[in-house]
Amino acid sequence: MPKFKSKNKKSKKQAEKETPTLSLKEQLAQKRKAAQARKELISLLTTAMFGSVLVGILLFFVGGIKVAVPGVLGIFVISLSYKYPRQALYAFIIYVPIGGTITYYLGNSPILQLAKDAFYIPALIGLWQTCRKQGLPLIIPQGIKTPLYIVLGCSLLTLLFVNGGQQFNPPSVGLLEKVEQEIPLGMGILGLKVFLGYVPLIGCAYYLIRDKRDFLFLSRLQIVLILFCCALGFIQYILLLTGVCQGTRGLEGDALFRATLEARCYFGGALVYSPQEGVIRLPGTFVAPWQWAWFLIAGTFFSFATGFTDPSPIWRLAGLGSLVAVFINAVISGQRIALALVPICFGILLLLTGQIANLKRFIPIGIGLALVLGIAMVTNPDVVQQRTESFTGRWEASPPQDFIVQQFEENWKNVDGPLGSGLGRATNSARVMGKTKLVETYYPKVLYEVGILGVLAFLGLVTSLTIISFKTYRSIKNRNFRSYGAALWVFILFISYNTYYYPLDVDPVAVYYWFFAGVLFKLPELEKQDIEDANPEQKNKRKRLKTI
Repeated sequence: MPKFKSKNKKSKKQAEKETPTLSLKEQLAQKRKAAQARKELISLLTTAMFGSVLVGILLFFVGGIKVAVPGVLGIFVISLSYKYPRQALYAFIIYVPIGGTITYYLGNSPILQLAKDAFYIPALIGLWQTCRKQGLPLIIPQGIKTPLYIVLGCSLLTLLFVNGGQQFNPPSVGLLEKVEQEIPLGMGILGLKVFLGYVPLIGCAYYLIRDKRDFLFLSRLQIVLILFCCALGFIQYILLLTGVCQGTRGLEGDALFRATLEARCYFGGALVYSPQEGVIRLPGTFVAPWQWAWFLIAGTFFSFATGFTDPSPIWRLAGLGSLVAVFINAVISGQRIALALVPICFGILLLLTGQIANLKRFIPIGIGLALVLGIAMVTNPDVVQQRTESFTGRWEASPPQDFIVQQFEENWKNVDGPLGSGLGRATNSARVMGKTKLVETYYPKVLYEVGILGVLAFLGLVTSLTIISFKTYRSIKNRNFRSYGAALWVFILFISYNTYYYPLDVDPVAVYYWFFAGVLFKLPELEKQDIEDANPEQKNKRKRLKTI
């Protein structure tokens, strides 16, 4: 025991010795800086509070409490997000998976559907201003610059000539036909935001991560979010199973098979729960069941990456736990796409990242995963049977490849021209601006909106991103960084060419795809910092990149 104490004392003395002492002048400068920061924060909070309350009162008289509350919160959040972009980006990532639940708890206002952008857009503006001052590029990597400009150019041509033409030259209608009130230009702007609005997240993520500590914090934060959301998803299933929530049980006809908000069960939004018909579609913490399915699919990649690469054994176990939670929710959620793709993505990751050869790590993780899933399958054979029968039945009734081909053929015939039928014309969130068409696959949807030129340009963008991502992760020598980068590259590859459903148009994949591409591009920089820290002589030879 005395030895242990003396060891502690010694380490403390060494730490004190290593810590550089500040002069009185430097200490006073630090205090003045801290006092100034507190003063600025208090001033900002006061101004934001006053402005948001004032606007809230006006909104209350216009649209009632359901409009006023989101308006007050929105202005307050926007003010803080602009001043503190780093914290805003972390808040943005936290909000994405739980936004659906928050939306319905606060009254389901349409404004709340865009609440996450109150974090993102002000933070992006702040980052852009910082990049201008420091002479740093906002578009990262530079290799996607030309393809991005081409896609943007094609999209602006569609907005100008197609949406603009619809705005100023509306189609003529018959004498007894009702004229539909539309705002095609507004629809086009909203459609452009959905199409390319999150591309700058690559730069946001790149500058957000300053060092290895930031990277580990972000990767572990994602694991915590996955575990938290999966726990809520499991609770939601138990509440429905035990009858605390009725779901769609007891309804008749088509209502048994249609997701509805009236069946909502504490978390998330619309759901279907008709076990007597073998139909279950749970939304987890999201607005709709499809979004929950794609959160689970994306979560497979992040859980795998942390489970195999985190330097801490505790966090590797947490990564394994989140992977198990994703597998369980893929089964109980009733989402066929998640049930099919989660294990497939896991297998692809094992092969393409080379972790299957890393027996020391793979065997414990593989055994643990197989054990937990085996116990779950043995204790719930009916659930597993229902899900597999639902999946095989759906596949036989409508094979995905045939469905995709049919969607391509239909939209190729119906598109108005090489510039498309107008941005937003097949975007669900743009329906408030006018008539939209439901296109259930991604590239046929892009074809319908921006035409064949836009599709080819966008394919060029995602192909450039995929190739540069591959070269980036292959350039990394550090084993942990390389493995994490490999998992992110597989995620980018998979989403880039996936056309089933439209994950690049909705949360969370529309965010994760671009954001974690930025994380991948930062990994070589973190590796260089690691090398510099290990060799102090080289530390001052290279000027480190400034960050936000």
